[in-house]
Amino acid sequence: MSKKDSCEIYCYDEVKVNRIQGELQKEDISRVAQLFKALADENRAKISYALCQDDELCVCDVANIIGSSIATTSHHLRTLHKQGIVKYRKEGKLAFYSLDDEHIRQLISIALAHKQEVMVNA
Repeated sequence: MSKKDSCEIYCYDEVKVNRIQGELQKEDISRVAQLFKALADENRAKISYALCQDDELCVCDVANIIGSSIATTSHHLRTLHKQGIVKYRKEGKLAFYSLDDEHIRQLISIALAHKQEVMVNA
């Protein structure tokens, strides 16, 4: 980092710093980091995107969509499930997955819109 990118003083607004530190201690930011970590894997991001396009998909269909084996896809879906990103239901030998709630759809949509904006402004 060059000198232009960093401060040359210790703390500019101590009141603001203390307020935000207090707010930060009230939140479970580690869970937020875990959520984004789960979505940071390209295959899991593809799965999440695919589930944004349809309400529910079978594991075998998800595997075909992302071009992966059923075993690998199942592994990724289990990770997403553990993080509360997807939910599933069984129907006989089939397992169907869907997004756990609308917030995940919003996160994916916002991330795609942000990426598009960054590309336009680059």
